[in-house]
Amino acid sequence: MASVVFLRGVNVGGRKTFKPAELCRALNEWDVVNIGAAGTFVVRASIAAAALKAEILRRLPFDPEVMICPGREIVRLVGDNPFEKLKAGDDAKPFVTVLAKRPRTSRDLPVRQPDNDDWQVHVVAVTGRYALSLHRRQTGTLIYPNEVVEKHFHTPATTRSWNTMEAVCKLLT
Repeated sequence: MASVVFLRGVNVGGRKTFKPAELCRALNEWDVVNIGAAGTFVVRASIAAAALKAEILRRLPFDPEVMICPGREIVRLVGDNPFEKLKAGDDAKPFVTVLAKRPRTSRDLPVRQPDNDDWQVHVVAVTGRYALSLHRRQTGTLIYPNEVVEKHFHTPATTRSWNTMEAVCKLLT
């Protein structure tokens, strides 16, 4: 079964940097494909999540948060096209935040940050361990979906654009 690996907080601001292409070469026996520089990988060969995580951590010079998801979950999420019904305007971009673990309780949704009509982050739904949000850039202080989701759900998370999730899905199907 294929897996998708999301690394949290890597290659951002000069911290926890590595070369994704080199990691892919090191994990070649599992047919690993890199998507961008943010630490997103599709692992097309079958390997247990614990073994995959150990292999990744063994090859990196730091210990990132590693979130491994079954490929079928990503295919299902993208196939459901959850953002299709949302009419948020051309200035809002869709994002998916992968939580380290499924939330224990359902939180009141939606969540807006700031909590007014000039929101920058609007968390609209949670499905399993995936929080779906819209992001609008505003002048001034930048608020990113990841920080809002982590604070609201009290668990580590990592965020990717919907375009990245669609690219992952294409590699899986």
